[in-house]
Formats: sequence, C-alpha cells, structure tokens
Amino acid sequence: MNHLNWKGVMPAITTCFDERLSVDYGFVAGHVSWLIASGCTGIVTPGSLGEGATLSCEEKLALWRTCVEAAAERAPVVAAISSLSTEEAIRLAKGAADQGCRGLMVLPPYVYQGDWRETRAHVSAIMRATGLPCMLYNNPVAYGTDFLPEQIAALAGEHQTFEAVKESSADVRRVTAIRALAGERLAIFVGVDDAIVEGIAMGAVGWVAGLANAFPRESVELFEAAARGESARAFELYRWFLPLLRMDTVPKFVQLIKLAQQEVNRGSARVRPPRLDLSGAELEQALDTIRVALATRPQL
Repeated sequence: MNHLNWKGVMPAITTCFDERLSVDYGFVAGHVSWLIASGCTGIVTPGSLGEGATLSCEEKLALWRTCVEAAAERAPVVAAISSLSTEEAIRLAKGAADQGCRGLMVLPPYVYQGDWRETRAHVSAIMRATGLPCMLYNNPVAYGTDFLPEQIAALAGEHQTFEAVKESSADVRRVTAIRALAGERLAIFVGVDDAIVEGIAMGAVGWVAGLANAFPRESVELFEAAARGESARAFELYRWFLPLLRMDTVPKFVQLIKLAQQEVNRGSARVRPPRLDLSGAELEQALDTIRVALATRPQL
C-alpha cells in the first residue's frame, strides 16, 4: 500500500460549468494547476463543494482524470467517494484508482442515515475496495451521520488504508479527542474554514479548504503561520479572512464560494439545479463582503 503525505492545504475544489452547465474540464485543469502553484498540497474532488451529487459517474471519472493530468505528480488528487449505495461507492472508488487518484475521501451514504453497524460496514467496504489511502469525512451537520472519536479509533484499528480524518463537526474538541485515542496514527484535517486556526492549535495538520478556490495564497499563508505558531501573523490574516471563511459554513456555501471565484476572475458563479444563482439582497450582501475583503487584501 502506498501512503499519502496528509498535510497542508488541500482545497475541496468547485466544479466549473460552462453556459450549458456542462463540466468545463479545460477550466478545471487550469484551476488545479493554479492551486498547486499557489502552494496547495493536494486536490480533493468532487465533494459537496464540487456539487458531486449532481455529477454522473462518467463526469466524475473524467473529472478525476483531468485533475490527475493537471496535477502532473506535483500533488495528489483525492477522490471524494459518496453515493446512495455501497455498490456504487465501491465502483467509484475503483474508478478513481483507475484514473490515477492517489487517495480517497470516504463519505457516509447519502440520504439513508444508518446506525453505527451499517455505517461502519459501508465505509469499511470502500476502504477495502482499493489499496489507496483513505480520509474519512465526518460532517454530522450536513450528512446527519456523526463518526464519534471512539468509532474513528475503531476503524483505524481495522483498516491500514485509513490514514486521515476530515473533521467538520465544527467542534475543535473533537481534534483532541481523536488524538487522545489514536495518537499520531491518523492525520486530522479541519474541514470547516472558520475553525482552522483553532483546529491547528489543537493538533490538526491539514485543512480541506473551501475559500482556497478563490484565495489559495492567503489560505496557505494563514495555515503555515498558524502551524509555525506565529500567532500575531496568523490572527492578522484570520481577522481579515473570517468574513469570507464564514461563507463556507452556510447552506449556500457553493454559490458563495463560486461567486468569490468569479469576483477574483478565477471561475464562474454558475451552479447546477437544484441550486440557483444568488439574487437580490442575498447577492448584494455577498458581493459587499467579497469586495470589502478585496479592498483590504493583505500583502503577502
């Protein structure tokens, strides 16, 4: 089994669509290259931010192939594996491996919120499906399934391919709880943008970031300052960044982050239904937040 160096800023990338709402693979390739050149250590796709639930299996395979080719061995591509059924999840995991992905981000099943026995069987089947190293995605707010620290530790004892956790409960105490049970066995990533400095202070070693799609250099600088213990610099950047980072924590985070990309000329705000583009007062408020941030953007 090949291990993956789980650390640093790994953006959960958005999926850019053209005017017909088809995946714009050309843009995706350029976006991946830009993010890596900006200091990001990996690419995660297509998770919730990548509108994975709206993509067909064929589109996901093409997306992974595009990202792997664009990364060109400079950084790993981690495939987000989510589906309604365990069978399809296994098929996607194997497809991601075939396309050259170097890791998997394993999600609980969509829609059906099983008990621990069922959820354990589902994620275990995915972790066994390939030899790729795996990150477990814990997001009880979005998915209704909460992987408790003791359950995470149990999975780590069962699966050598299980190497990292994306912790998105928004409770930084979970970082210390997982570390207390698993030690250094698992790399812990923060998955909620506006908890990154707190998460690093508790021992997280990575960040699956959303706003990095529009502000990768700022994201990397913030992460590295916090990881080095440079509190003054970290909080200076954090205070500037927080109004943007909070866009990652609300139901319309996809629309908001894509709008931020559009405002910095790094993508389009287009989303696939059932999502719709922002409008009215909601749009104006978001634009005000982004434009204030751009006007006060720190020197790096």
